[in-house]
Amino acid sequence: MNSQTVDRADVSATEAVSSVYTCPVPHSPQEVSGVRRRALRVLAAWGTPGAAAEDALLVISEMVTNAVLHAMPPAEFRLFIHADGDGRAIRVEVTDGGAAPVWPGTTPCPDESGRGAVVVDALAIRHGSVSRSSGTTTWWADLPAR
Repeated sequence: MNSQTVDRADVSATEAVSSVYTCPVPHSPQEVSGVRRRALRVLAAWGTPGAAAEDALLVISEMVTNAVLHAMPPAEFRLFIHADGDGRAIRVEVTDGGAAPVWPGTTPCPDESGRGAVVVDALAIRHGSVSRSSGTTTWWADLPAR
């Protein structure tokens, strides 16, 4: 998939948001699986098809893990469905305490870690980050909801 990196976290008023889920992210790598399980339940309740839900879970896992391992707390996870052109998109957002942005733009590591940016880039329609003067950073990605 050809994704586009954009520095914009807010969905504009012209993109109607139909469903929203928000939860705090405990600052522990062991909690990532819990966030992923909650997100799967939400995606299923929204009627998200299996392949779209699986792609969203991969992106959620990468973004939440990145926030837990490479940024300062607090972190918050947001998931929503919004209109995107003629279709719908799943928006994944993770806001963290900032400090150590690691991706996009990192080089993949040959070992098991360090591939988050590659995964997000491969699956997202577009993605990016916004750093605010408050010190927080929001990483976001839009994925097809079909």
